Amino acid sequence: MLFDFGMETRRINEIIEMGAKRKLTDKVFLECEIRKFIESKERRAMLEGKAYYAYDQDIKNKRRLAIGENGKMVEDVQLPNCKLIDNQYAAMVDQKVDYVLSKPVTFKTDNKKYAKALGTVFNKNFQRLLKNVGKDSYNGGIGWLYPYYDQEGNFCIRRFAPEEILPFWKDDDHTELDCAVRVHYVWAYEGDKEKKVWYVEVYDTEGIHYFEYKDYHLVPNYTTYYFWRKAEENPDTDTNDSSEFYSWNKVPLIAFKGNNIELPLICKCKCLQDGINEVLSSFSDGMKENSAGTSILIIKNYGGTNLGEFRQNLMTYKAVKVETVDGGEGGVDSLKIEVNAENYKVILQELKKALIQNCRGYDVEELKTNGSPNEMTIKAVFSGIDLDANEIETEYQASFEQLLWFVNVHFKNTGVGDFMNEEIDVIFNRDLMINESQIITDCQNSVGIISSKTIVANHPWVTDPEAEWKQIEEEKNEALDPGYDFGNTPKEPDEEDEEE
Repeated sequence: MLFDFGMETRRINEIIEMGAKRKLTDKVFLECEIRKFIESKERRAMLEGKAYYAYDQDIKNKRRLAIGENGKMVEDVQLPNCKLIDNQYAAMVDQKVDYVLSKPVTFKTDNKKYAKALGTVFNKNFQRLLKNVGKDSYNGGIGWLYPYYDQEGNFCIRRFAPEEILPFWKDDDHTELDCAVRVHYVWAYEGDKEKKVWYVEVYDTEGIHYFEYKDYHLVPNYTTYYFWRKAEENPDTDTNDSSEFYSWNKVPLIAFKGNNIELPLICKCKCLQDGINEVLSSFSDGMKENSAGTSILIIKNYGGTNLGEFRQNLMTYKAVKVETVDGGEGGVDSLKIEVNAENYKVILQELKKALIQNCRGYDVEELKTNGSPNEMTIKAVFSGIDLDANEIETEYQASFEQLLWFVNVHFKNTGVGDFMNEEIDVIFNRDLMINESQIITDCQNSVGIISSKTIVANHPWVTDPEAEWKQIEEEKNEALDPGYDFGNTPKEPDEEDEEE
C-alpha cells in the first residue's frame, strides 16, 4: 500500500470499539488531569501572558479608594481614575521574536532535490506560522505544531495555542511525548443563551480520540486518524468503504519551547509592567486633580467635625473645617499640593530598565545616545538578547529535528524521495543590528588576506553568497568578451525607427 505508516487499516467501528476498551479505561484519570489542568497556575500564566500581550492588563481594574464616614475604604468615583498602559511587555515579546524569526529559516543540505522539496513545505506561509509559534513560546512558555493531512490529502502544519495542550511526557526533561490532550471550547447557543461547549482530543500513536467535556466528565464523540485518502485514489481499498485511516506511529505534536523550563516571559516581568502602568496612571491622576486647582482648603471657625467626616472631606472635597481655641474670626486658607514630575520620571526609567534586563531585551534609546555606535557597543547592548536567542535556538533546533521526521515520512510515502538519512542544518538568521560602514571597510581591508568567497559571504549587502558569487563570475566573463558593450557605445537606430 502506498501510504503505510506501519499500522494496518482499521474500520471506524473497530476504532470506536478499541477506544472503548483501551482508552476509556483511563477515562477517570484523564477527567481528573483535565480538570486540574484547566485550573492550574501554569495555564493561568499562559493566559495571563496572552492577555498582557493584547493590552488586557490588571491596571484596567484600578479603583480610587477613599476613607468613608465609618473609617472603611470605599471607592470614590468622583476622583480622577486614569488607567494607562505602556505595554513594554508586548514590545519585549515582539523584539525577541523578530530578532530570531523575522528572517526566513534556512535549511542547508547538499542534496538539491531535498532542498527543493523542503521549499514546498517551509514556504512563506510556514514562516508566518513560525513567528506566531515564537510568540506562543514567549507568552505561554511553549508553542505547538501539529502536522497532518487535510481531507484532500494535502500535507499541512497547524498551530495549537499553548493553553489548550496538556502534554504527558515520557521523560523528566520533556523531550518525548507519550500522549497529549487538547482541551478547547467553542461558544454555542442553547436556546437563546450562549454558553461554552468544551471539547477534548486525545493524541497518541494510534490516532485522535474525540470527546465532549460535560460537567467534568468525558463523553465519547468520535474517533478518526491523521491521514484521510479517497478510496478511488487507492486501488487496494475496499470499494465498499469510502475512506481509509492511517497513523504516524508517533504523537504528531511538536513542542517549541521558549526555554528549557517552559516558563512564560510574563512571569519574569509582570510586577514591573504593573508598576509602569501604576506610575503613569497615578501621575495622570495627580495632573488632573491639579488642573482643577487641587489644594486643601482650611475653613476656620465654621464648626467642628468628627474624625470620620474629617477624613472623608479631606479625601473627597479637599477641605476641612476647624475652630480656633480663641474663637477668632472665620476665614479660608489653602494648602497647595504639588506633583513632582521628576520623581515619577526617575521611578519610570528604573522600572523600564529593570523590565528590559529581566526580559533579556535591548534598549534602542541606549544606541541612539551613542551617536554612531561601533561594533563593541552594539555587542554590549545586544548581549542580553543574544543569550536568550541562543537558548531558544537550542530548543528550536531539537523541535525542527522532530518536525523534519514527519516531513521526511511525507516525502517518502508520496514518492518525492527517501531523505530520512540526509544530513541537514537548520540555520536561524538573526536580525542583527550592525555598523555597515565599518563592516564594508573591514571587507575591503581583508582583500588578499582571506578568500574572496569569505569576503562576499560576510558583506552586509549580500543575502545569498552563492548567487552573488555566481553573478560576479558572470560579470567577469562578460567583461572579457570582446563584443561586450559597457554601455558607452551609442545604439544604432533600428529599422522601424528609420521608417518613422
